[in-house]
Amino acid sequence: MCTLKIFLVEDDLFFGETLKYHLQLNPDFDVHLFQTGKDCISNLYKKPQIICLDFGLPDITGDKLLKKIQETNDKIPIIIISGQEEIEVAVDFLKSGAKDYIVKNSHTKDLLWNSIIKIRENLKLVQEVEELKEKLEQKFSFEKTIIGQSEGIKFVFNKINKAINTNINVSITGETGTGKEVVAKAIHYNSDRKNKPFIAINMAAIPKDLMESVFFGHEKGAFTGASERSIGKFEQADGGTIFLDEIAELDMNLQSKLLRVLQEREVVRLGGTTRIKFNARLIIATHKDLSQEVKKGNFREDLFYRIIGLPIELPPLRERGNDTLLLAKYFIDLFVKENKVKPITLSKEAKQKLMKYPFYGNIRELKSVIDLACVMCEENEILLDDLTFISINNNDVFLSEEKTLKEYTAEIIFHYLKKNNNDVIRTAKKLDIGKSTIYNLIQSKVV
Repeated sequence: MCTLKIFLVEDDLFFGETLKYHLQLNPDFDVHLFQTGKDCISNLYKKPQIICLDFGLPDITGDKLLKKIQETNDKIPIIIISGQEEIEVAVDFLKSGAKDYIVKNSHTKDLLWNSIIKIRENLKLVQEVEELKEKLEQKFSFEKTIIGQSEGIKFVFNKINKAINTNINVSITGETGTGKEVVAKAIHYNSDRKNKPFIAINMAAIPKDLMESVFFGHEKGAFTGASERSIGKFEQADGGTIFLDEIAELDMNLQSKLLRVLQEREVVRLGGTTRIKFNARLIIATHKDLSQEVKKGNFREDLFYRIIGLPIELPPLRERGNDTLLLAKYFIDLFVKENKVKPITLSKEAKQKLMKYPFYGNIRELKSVIDLACVMCEENEILLDDLTFISINNNDVFLSEEKTLKEYTAEIIFHYLKKNNNDVIRTAKKLDIGKSTIYNLIQSKVV
């Protein structure tokens, strides 16, 4: 907020000009002086940010003018300037929505200055909050956050839309790295609960003996080391969303307690007796098949049906086609922005290599590969050799990438050549093929 537009309504022209001159000593104050309430009302289209009203105007009283302004825009801060010192009058104005009440005397101009400064600071805070809300909504707009145009991801969009418009529990499944928490946040921040807390808990990251305290909180002295009361995650999420990630890792004993909490919609802190009501939407996520966990006896069947709600299954990246390249470009642009470097492009050969790779780590692995490639590339173009894959599932790569039999054969031979320090004879014996096959392959450089 740079210039602050102030309306000053004062029928005493000399007094009004004095106040205007004093306020305009601040170059950020743009002061407009009016002598009647009618002039003030007719100029509201200029969108003043603060209005200072004289109580006794010739055409309308201050209280009536206050109401008329509020009918047009009830968010404009209004300061009343009056010759009346009765406390009851001041209280009535403040109850009616005035931000301040200043008595006309030798201190009026200084009191008015200080009041406007305070209101300006508050307006700045309000503006910052609104900007943050807008950025937050843009950040988690799922069409922007979840990158992709494949049929699989369009189906996910459809499910997210259904989740946003209801309060049904949501269960998100998919391989590690497919973006389950991103989907959970997209649902929360696009729903009616967006202005309330989003509380995420990763079950796999919390020791079992601490889970109950983390979930439900504890009272002072509930156990050794409980030196003060602690509010649990369910209480913190009241009005908002609680996201339980990796729910399959939840201890069986705590599963029964969670079931009761979800049924009753209330918690009791450890060491306490008070039942505390909460209203939070539940979103859960797991990379495991919960129905199979139920069959194995690792997960309660009654809890399963309580939490399953609307199921959303995220497809692995290798099944999303050209989404890989869309995500790669997104991560390249993000790297460029965060590191303040020149734009980086992706060569045709690099694109082909990305499309053939299975990405067992999904989107998380793709980002890691792209970030490294951006660092390694020369002349702001990612080439074939700039892409480095470090797969945990190396044994499966041969069967997962889309290559011809000739390409697979060549890759296997070069793999064993490298393993045997380029010893052709040893490699030929290991693979039970002729040495000439290997020599011809090296010479032709198929790969």
